[in-house]
Amino acid sequence: MSALPPGERVEAYIANVELALEKLGSRGLAGRTARLLELARMYVSDARYYLQRGDVFTALADVAYAEGLVDALRWLGLVELDWEPASRLLARPKVLVAGTFDLIHPGHIELLRQAWLRGRVYVVVARDSSVSRFKNREPIVPEEQRLEVVSAIRYVDKAILGSERDVLDPIRELRPDIILLGPDQWASEDWLRKRLAEEGLNPRIERLSEKKECSLCSATSIACRAAQIVERYGMCGSQGSQG
Repeated sequence: MSALPPGERVEAYIANVELALEKLGSRGLAGRTARLLELARMYVSDARYYLQRGDVFTALADVAYAEGLVDALRWLGLVELDWEPASRLLARPKVLVAGTFDLIHPGHIELLRQAWLRGRVYVVVARDSSVSRFKNREPIVPEEQRLEVVSAIRYVDKAILGSERDVLDPIRELRPDIILLGPDQWASEDWLRKRLAEEGLNPRIERLSEKKECSLCSATSIACRAAQIVERYGMCGSQGSQG
């Protein structure tokens, strides 16, 4: 482990605290316990921020403080959790998720969260031309902007644009250990498994069985709702607002 770059070791350290906080959730906690867990989440968020900017030492200080808060609650018997072994975290599998991610909604976030619980998340964002070809419509948000938004989601380790030549190109490049499909994604597990076997690739292929239920959990529903608002309030104009 000592031969690993410091950034990778701190990354594993951060992932350990993030996973612990994810498992704890809120679980009906209140008062000072809930406040201390929220404080730990803030510190671990800062740790990831500094690590992404190459400041390993500040990241290490932040995550150590976050871990200390959680560990104190554990020793006081206020929360129950077991830390993951460092060796397992350093060997977390590479999980690939692909999609259009046109208008980000809770269904997208749940897919990425489930991928993150399984390992390090790599996202393939569909190209504009691919969206037009497979969905028979232009994407609402251009590919570079969709890539920027997905890259900023905390569950994502890395996001790349897909291939305009072959949908399997990113899989050949990234060589994931796991491919996680959303409940409604078009690709068949058997078709994908067969195609990848022809390439000498054998990632584990999983599909989420449960679809996130919410009133605006699809790009279509969001677009329709937006159209209603525009029609009602006349908010469309040449200059957008960041508000």
